[in-house]
Amino acid sequence: MTQLILASTSPFRQALLNKLGLPFITAAPEVDETPRPTESAPQLVERLAQAKAQALAARYPQGWIIGSDQVCVLDGKITGKPHTEENARAQLRAASGKVITFYTGLALYCAQQNQLHSVYETFHVGFRALSDAEINAYVAIEQPLQCAGSFKSEGLGITLFDRLEGRDPNTLVGLPLIALCDMLRAAGINPLTTAR
Repeated sequence: MTQLILASTSPFRQALLNKLGLPFITAAPEVDETPRPTESAPQLVERLAQAKAQALAARYPQGWIIGSDQVCVLDGKITGKPHTEENARAQLRAASGKVITFYTGLALYCAQQNQLHSVYETFHVGFRALSDAEINAYVAIEQPLQCAGSFKSEGLGITLFDRLEGRDPNTLVGLPLIALCDMLRAAGINPLTTAR
């Protein structure tokens, strides 16, 4: 049976991958995520997704390793995880009434097969005009301190938006499943017909 490895310990990505019903294990890759000078957001996330998948190849040379990375861009600048409530409130104030673009890189790698598939997906989040009271309440309730953009779309974050645009809503959470299914099928792993 094909071994599938998710190069992430994110509970959000694990929950998404579970939707496919395929057995997998998780492992944390060690990758320097520092952006390179002049590197665009799409280039950054695709490079890091590849690096995360390839970082685990020595441990799992026969497995198919899934790497993913995500950033969001607001007003032309990459916005990362807030880490503090103060930063989360500031990010949401900056996003109020605007559109944030999320770029999610995805890679599927097998060292033994010498195959690397990678892509990035784009997803747009339109925020309605938010009051300070709403921002303060949201941050206090959901504590989105480890989420790019300072929200959890799968929770109360949905109340902050006026529109969502993109190919696959899973992209927003950090693992584009439609693109991943395309890659898995290209690698001979069909979630519908693979033995469980």
